[in-house]
Amino acid sequence: MATRPKAFVAYPSRDKALGDGIFEAVRRANALPLPIIYEPWPFNDVAGTPLVSPILEKIDESPFLVADITYLNLNVVYEIGFAVGRSKRAFLTRHKLTTGDKDLAKAVGIFDTLGYFEYDTFEDLKDRLVAHIDVTPLTFGKALDQQSPVYLIEPPIRRSDIGVMVSRIKKAGYGRYRSFTPDEDTRLSATDAIRQVAASSGVFIPLQEESQPGADAHNVRCVFVAGLCDGMGKPKLLLTPHNFVVPLDVRDDAKVWHQTSDIHHFVAEFCPSIVEYSAQVEPSGIDRTSLLQSLSIGDPRAENEMNTLDRYYLKIDQYDRAINGEVNLVVGRKGSGKTALFIRLRDKVRADRRNIVLDLKPEGYQLIRMKEDILEYLSEGARQHLIIAFWEYLIYLEIAYKLLEKDQKAHRYNHDINDAYQELSGVYNATNFSPEGDFSERLSVLSERLANRYKEKYGKQDGRRLNAGEVTELVYSHDIKQLRELISDYLHRKESVWVLFDNLDKGWSTQGVDLIDATILRCLVDAGRKVEREMRKEGNVVHCIVFVRNDVYDHLMRNTPDFGKEMRATLDWNDTDLLREMLRLRLVSGMDAGHARATFGDVWRELCISHYRGEETSSYLIRRTLMRPRNLLKIFNHCRGFATNFNRDIISDLDIEKGLRTYSSDLLQELDAELTQVFPAAQDLLYHFMDSKKALSLADLNKIFDTAGIEKTDHKRLLDFLLYYGVIGIKIGEDEYFIFDVNYDLKVLEIRAARAGSSALYPINPAFWPAFGMPDD
Repeated sequence: MATRPKAFVAYPSRDKALGDGIFEAVRRANALPLPIIYEPWPFNDVAGTPLVSPILEKIDESPFLVADITYLNLNVVYEIGFAVGRSKRAFLTRHKLTTGDKDLAKAVGIFDTLGYFEYDTFEDLKDRLVAHIDVTPLTFGKALDQQSPVYLIEPPIRRSDIGVMVSRIKKAGYGRYRSFTPDEDTRLSATDAIRQVAASSGVFIPLQEESQPGADAHNVRCVFVAGLCDGMGKPKLLLTPHNFVVPLDVRDDAKVWHQTSDIHHFVAEFCPSIVEYSAQVEPSGIDRTSLLQSLSIGDPRAENEMNTLDRYYLKIDQYDRAINGEVNLVVGRKGSGKTALFIRLRDKVRADRRNIVLDLKPEGYQLIRMKEDILEYLSEGARQHLIIAFWEYLIYLEIAYKLLEKDQKAHRYNHDINDAYQELSGVYNATNFSPEGDFSERLSVLSERLANRYKEKYGKQDGRRLNAGEVTELVYSHDIKQLRELISDYLHRKESVWVLFDNLDKGWSTQGVDLIDATILRCLVDAGRKVEREMRKEGNVVHCIVFVRNDVYDHLMRNTPDFGKEMRATLDWNDTDLLREMLRLRLVSGMDAGHARATFGDVWRELCISHYRGEETSSYLIRRTLMRPRNLLKIFNHCRGFATNFNRDIISDLDIEKGLRTYSSDLLQELDAELTQVFPAAQDLLYHFMDSKKALSLADLNKIFDTAGIEKTDHKRLLDFLLYYGVIGIKIGEDEYFIFDVNYDLKVLEIRAARAGSSALYPINPAFWPAFGMPDD
């Protein structure tokens, strides 16, 4: 004889008369020859009573669930949600003559949208149980919302714990989360809850203390949604305050928090399961073949990857502006990609053999002799006049040198250029100026010759004013007018000339840069523009672009009259998505062709854990790069190195911890050197932040400056430097701003700090926490 299936009847035992009546109705129904047996299951209304319940397993075997909602026992509500999530029919009943939790159910909004049977007497209930019950479940889609994978049940009143949780959700990369918000929708419909949970890869469910306004309705919604999650197999984070008695059915899953820092930890633990669920349901399709160990993303320094950069260079707007000849300056902080843009621009232009490309990399130390022996003794006007003439002369010499080098063989067989070549060569080589060696050597020779001439003629006369004739006599070894005319005539046979200067700030004195350095830089830009104008008048296309560190440029040029007038392309990054795309291009370049169109998320999941300390890992790492592409590559390489050392196929949290510690130490040394170059008195200053607080008051900062031996008159200037370099930011209330959060506008930070007064704090960039011995909360 076949065993009849069982259907559970769940009800609360808070009202003994109601419980006894339901039990009797079930007993009488079972006495009849029905195709099903009802099994009554009274839930104790004292939440958390140590009652071991096998009901979840049995619901899977049951065709439907009967649940009485006269009183809203949280365990019963959870079972209803679980049954619906398991695609089971939840047949709800309610005693009409008992007030029970009718008003609460109305406020919740779930049950009237599910529908329920109201009975006047327990005989009515028995009759309904023996009648036909439609077991057709509610249907719901299974497609995931990839754009907004997270769903949140918000309480009526958002306190600090909810604020912290939402903040951590956003920080984990889920700023576009979906939510039920009582301020917007006073009631939660069952159909909406089911649809939202079905589309989710993770659900956040914060239970509230009963003493909080609206907590009863909120907690009912929470346990229903928790049941849906478990029924559908969705990851959920059920948070509960320590003084809340957790319902039995969710007690093992609840995360009890005592202080808001606990919430940080729980969110951190939970977030990886969101990505894991999404990957399992909708996998990326990428074949996992130990990619991490065989992967190559290039070198963080563009100089070391000139032969491979074209495979994965990200063509940003600044590149387009440069290639279109719209700028005279490309500026960016160290590691922002100036040299990478320099290389790609050079190679792109050079691909057309009709173009003449000069990639010149003067280094600061090559100009030291000229600076020490001449410029320090000249008046400001004479200094500028001489330096512009020097750079203009150098540019024309280098153009001539490149033309002669490029057509050294071709002019013998090309009668169209032979005469022009011979004439230009004759003038260029007429003096004893040696064209041997590379550009650096020619620059050193030229600057030293100029210094010797000045010393022989004028000695060390301070503040000397030179007229145009004296400058010409000092600087030029050639007839500059004749040289310019020959070059212009020769260029009519070419397409365009590109003069690219890089590395001017490299090798500047460790004693710091000064006004003369600023003059050298500004005059180089002016000389380039002058050459462009002169050649344009003759119908030739010449582009002169100088690549220089933005922080050095700003600090040197801010007080000069021409600051801000140049056509600049600025490489200061503030878009995290662009940094991800930069990294994605490098990652997929080391994989097979099938990965070329893979999204960053798909590729990242194959190489690294999705979350670290509650934050999406790429966001976590990018936030510690000071928004510099080179630093992102360094961090990834450090973390990957630790992972491959232990033969792991994916970067783990331990690898990230070790990688960040190594990177932080490197960054500390690099930034200390950068600061020292611009402000020598700041040498070793950063090391004085060891073991300090993560957020400092102005008084705390001044104390550190004093300890480091910084003069009080320099405190404000040094504070600006630290803000400008992103070592510290501004914290006002709960809001933090670093220089890259305000589009690198230092005045925004200064004004916000001034408005906040003594309440303003200066948080240390988390990139430095490991090096400073600070815990990562």
